[in-house]
Amino acid sequence: MELTIFDATGKDTGKKATLKAEVFGIEPNDHAIYLDVKQYLANKRQGTHKSKQRNEVMGSTRKLKRQKGTGGARAGSILSPLFPGGGRVFGPVPRDYSFKLNRKLKQLARRSALSYKAKDNMITVVEDIRIDAPKTKTFLALAAGLKLDGKKILLVVPQTDHNVSLSVRNLENVKVVPAADVCTYDVMNAGVVLMAESSVNIINELLA
Repeated sequence: MELTIFDATGKDTGKKATLKAEVFGIEPNDHAIYLDVKQYLANKRQGTHKSKQRNEVMGSTRKLKRQKGTGGARAGSILSPLFPGGGRVFGPVPRDYSFKLNRKLKQLARRSALSYKAKDNMITVVEDIRIDAPKTKTFLALAAGLKLDGKKILLVVPQTDHNVSLSVRNLENVKVVPAADVCTYDVMNAGVVLMAESSVNIINELLA
Protein backbone atom coordinates (compact mmCIF):
# COMPACT_ATOMS: atom_id res chain seq x y z
CA MET A 1 0.00 0.00 0.00
CA GLU A 2 1.31 3.44 -0.92
CA LEU A 3 0.16 6.79 0.43
CA THR A 4 0.86 10.29 -0.81
CA ILE A 5 3.29 12.30 1.28
CA PHE A 6 2.15 15.88 1.91
CA ASP A 7 4.24 18.86 2.93
CA ALA A 8 3.58 21.23 5.84
CA THR A 9 1.12 23.26 3.76
CA GLY A 10 -0.92 20.23 2.69
CA LYS A 11 0.43 20.07 -0.86
CA ASP A 12 1.33 16.82 -2.62
CA THR A 13 5.12 16.42 -2.66
CA GLY A 14 5.02 13.80 -5.39
CA LYS A 15 6.60 11.25 -3.07
CA LYS A 16 4.96 8.04 -1.82
CA ALA A 17 5.20 6.26 1.52
CA THR A 18 5.09 2.47 1.42
CA LEU A 19 2.98 0.81 4.12
CA LYS A 20 3.82 -2.86 4.39
CA ALA A 21 0.86 -5.15 3.84
CA GLU A 22 1.88 -7.36 6.77
CA VAL A 23 1.53 -4.35 9.07
CA PHE A 24 -1.21 -2.18 7.55
CA GLY A 25 -3.11 -4.69 5.44
CA ILE A 26 -3.85 -7.74 7.58
CA GLU A 27 -7.25 -9.10 8.55
CA PRO A 28 -7.82 -7.35 11.91
CA ASN A 29 -8.13 -9.50 15.02
CA ASP A 30 -10.79 -7.87 17.20
CA HIS A 31 -10.09 -10.02 20.24
CA ALA A 32 -6.39 -9.12 20.22
CA ILE A 33 -7.36 -5.43 20.09
CA TYR A 34 -9.78 -5.95 22.99
CA LEU A 35 -7.14 -7.64 25.16
CA ASP A 36 -4.47 -5.04 24.44
CA VAL A 37 -6.80 -2.11 25.16
CA LYS A 38 -8.02 -3.85 28.30
CA GLN A 39 -4.44 -4.27 29.51
CA TYR A 40 -3.59 -0.64 28.70
CA LEU A 41 -6.53 0.67 30.71
CA ALA A 42 -5.95 -1.81 33.55
CA ASN A 43 -2.30 -0.78 33.85
CA LYS A 44 -3.34 2.86 34.20
CA ARG A 45 -5.50 2.12 37.25
CA GLN A 46 -3.90 3.10 40.54
CA GLY A 47 -5.81 0.51 42.53
CA THR A 48 -5.66 2.63 45.70
CA HIS A 49 -9.39 2.39 46.46
CA LYS A 50 -10.16 1.46 50.06
CA SER A 51 -13.18 1.29 52.34
CA LYS A 52 -13.17 0.46 56.04
CA GLN A 53 -14.29 -2.97 57.10
CA ARG A 54 -15.96 -3.77 60.37
CA ASN A 55 -12.72 -4.23 62.27
CA GLU A 56 -11.39 -0.86 61.07
CA VAL A 57 -14.31 1.41 62.02
CA MET A 58 -14.01 3.45 65.23
CA GLY A 59 -16.86 3.07 67.71
CA SER A 60 -18.16 1.31 70.77
CA THR A 61 -18.48 -2.46 70.88
CA ARG A 62 -21.19 -2.28 73.52
CA LYS A 63 -24.22 -4.47 72.82
CA LEU A 64 -26.98 -2.08 71.77
CA LYS A 65 -29.93 -3.87 73.35
CA ARG A 66 -30.81 -7.12 75.01
CA GLN A 67 -30.86 -10.25 72.89
CA LYS A 68 -34.53 -11.15 73.33
CA GLY A 69 -37.82 -9.53 74.11
CA THR A 70 -37.57 -6.32 72.10
CA GLY A 71 -39.65 -7.49 69.15
CA GLY A 72 -36.87 -6.53 66.77
CA ALA A 73 -33.88 -8.21 65.23
CA ARG A 74 -30.82 -9.03 67.29
CA ALA A 75 -28.23 -6.27 67.35
CA GLY A 76 -24.70 -6.44 68.67
CA SER A 77 -22.21 -3.68 67.88
CA ILE A 78 -22.86 -0.29 66.32
CA LEU A 79 -19.94 -1.18 64.02
CA SER A 80 -22.19 -3.62 62.16
CA PRO A 81 -22.52 -2.91 58.43
CA LEU A 82 -26.30 -2.74 59.03
CA PHE A 83 -25.97 0.62 60.83
CA PRO A 84 -24.98 4.02 59.47
CA GLY A 85 -21.27 4.57 60.05
CA GLY A 86 -20.59 0.86 60.32
CA GLY A 87 -18.07 -1.10 58.31
CA ARG A 88 -18.65 -2.00 54.70
CA VAL A 89 -19.21 -5.60 53.62
CA PHE A 90 -16.72 -6.84 51.00
CA GLY A 91 -15.62 -3.29 50.22
CA PRO A 92 -12.77 -2.43 47.83
CA VAL A 93 -9.20 -2.93 49.00
CA PRO A 94 -5.93 -1.82 47.34
CA ARG A 95 -4.97 -4.16 44.51
CA ASP A 96 -2.91 -4.35 41.34
CA TYR A 97 -5.03 -4.52 38.18
CA SER A 98 -2.17 -5.05 35.74
CA PHE A 99 -1.77 -8.30 33.84
CA LYS A 100 0.62 -9.69 31.24
CA LEU A 101 0.13 -10.22 27.53
CA ASN A 102 2.49 -12.00 25.17
CA ARG A 103 4.60 -9.81 22.91
CA LYS A 104 3.29 -11.46 19.72
CA LEU A 105 -0.31 -10.83 20.79
CA LYS A 106 0.42 -7.15 21.43
CA GLN A 107 2.08 -6.83 18.03
CA LEU A 108 -0.93 -8.49 16.39
CA ALA A 109 -3.21 -6.01 18.16
CA ARG A 110 -1.19 -3.02 16.92
CA ARG A 111 -1.11 -4.36 13.37
CA SER A 112 -4.87 -4.92 13.54
CA ALA A 113 -5.52 -1.39 14.78
CA LEU A 114 -3.32 0.13 12.05
CA SER A 115 -5.00 -2.05 9.43
CA TYR A 116 -8.40 -0.72 10.51
CA LYS A 117 -7.18 2.85 10.08
CA ALA A 118 -5.60 2.09 6.71
CA LYS A 119 -8.78 0.36 5.52
CA ASP A 120 -10.86 3.40 6.51
CA ASN A 121 -8.38 5.83 4.88
CA MET A 122 -7.66 7.37 8.26
CA ILE A 123 -3.86 7.50 7.86
CA THR A 124 -2.16 10.62 6.51
CA VAL A 125 1.58 10.88 5.87
CA VAL A 126 3.37 14.21 6.07
CA GLU A 127 6.99 15.21 5.65
CA ASP A 128 9.00 15.18 8.86
CA ILE A 129 7.71 18.02 11.02
CA ARG A 130 10.22 20.64 12.04
CA ILE A 131 9.15 23.35 14.47
CA ASP A 132 11.87 25.83 15.40
CA ALA A 133 10.00 27.20 18.43
CA PRO A 134 7.05 25.86 20.40
CA LYS A 135 3.98 27.46 18.80
CA THR A 136 0.53 25.94 18.82
CA LYS A 137 -0.55 27.98 15.80
CA THR A 138 2.21 26.35 13.74
CA PHE A 139 0.67 22.92 14.21
CA LEU A 140 -2.85 24.29 13.74
CA ALA A 141 -1.78 25.67 10.37
CA LEU A 142 -0.42 22.24 9.45
CA ALA A 143 -3.66 20.53 10.48
CA ALA A 144 -5.71 23.06 8.54
CA GLY A 145 -3.58 22.54 5.44
CA LEU A 146 -4.19 18.79 5.65
CA LYS A 147 -7.90 19.40 6.36
CA LEU A 148 -7.58 17.67 9.73
CA ASP A 149 -8.66 20.58 11.92
CA GLY A 150 -11.37 19.57 14.34
CA LYS A 151 -10.45 15.88 14.18
CA LYS A 152 -8.96 13.72 16.89
CA ILE A 153 -5.35 13.33 15.77
CA LEU A 154 -2.65 10.87 16.79
CA LEU A 155 0.62 12.44 15.65
CA VAL A 156 3.34 9.82 15.18
CA VAL A 157 6.87 11.24 15.06
CA PRO A 158 10.19 9.38 14.57
CA GLN A 159 11.46 10.35 18.01
CA THR A 160 10.57 12.64 20.87
CA ASP A 161 10.67 16.28 19.75
CA HIS A 162 10.42 18.83 22.54
CA ASN A 163 9.14 21.65 20.33
CA VAL A 164 6.47 19.49 18.71
CA SER A 165 5.31 18.17 22.09
CA LEU A 166 5.00 21.69 23.50
CA SER A 167 3.20 22.91 20.38
CA VAL A 168 0.37 20.38 20.74
CA ARG A 169 0.24 20.24 24.53
CA ASN A 170 -2.69 22.66 24.75
CA LEU A 171 -4.71 20.91 22.05
CA GLU A 172 -7.29 18.60 23.58
CA ASN A 173 -7.78 16.44 20.48
CA VAL A 174 -4.11 15.94 19.58
CA LYS A 175 -1.68 13.44 21.05
CA VAL A 176 1.93 13.05 19.94
CA VAL A 177 3.86 9.79 20.39
CA PRO A 178 7.19 8.44 19.10
CA ALA A 179 6.80 5.70 16.49
CA ALA A 180 8.34 3.10 18.81
CA ASP A 181 5.72 3.81 21.48
CA VAL A 182 2.57 3.61 19.36
CA CYS A 183 -0.01 1.50 21.21
CA THR A 184 -3.31 -0.07 20.20
CA TYR A 185 -5.39 2.16 22.45
CA ASP A 186 -4.00 5.39 20.99
CA VAL A 187 -4.57 4.21 17.41
CA MET A 188 -8.15 3.08 18.04
CA ASN A 189 -8.93 6.18 20.10
CA ALA A 190 -7.82 8.56 17.33
CA GLY A 191 -9.98 9.74 14.49
CA VAL A 192 -7.00 10.02 12.16
CA VAL A 193 -3.37 8.91 12.40
CA LEU A 194 -0.96 11.59 11.16
CA MET A 195 2.43 10.00 10.54
CA ALA A 196 5.70 11.74 9.86
CA GLU A 197 7.53 10.30 6.85
CA SER A 198 10.39 8.76 8.84
CA SER A 199 8.05 7.16 11.38
CA VAL A 200 6.49 4.98 8.66
CA ASN A 201 9.76 3.10 8.17
CA ILE A 202 10.19 2.66 11.93
CA ILE A 203 6.74 1.11 12.31
CA ASN A 204 7.26 -1.08 9.25
CA GLU A 205 10.45 -2.46 10.80
CA LEU A 206 9.06 -2.89 14.33
CA LEU A 207 5.83 -4.69 13.41
CA ALA A 208 6.65 -6.51 10.17
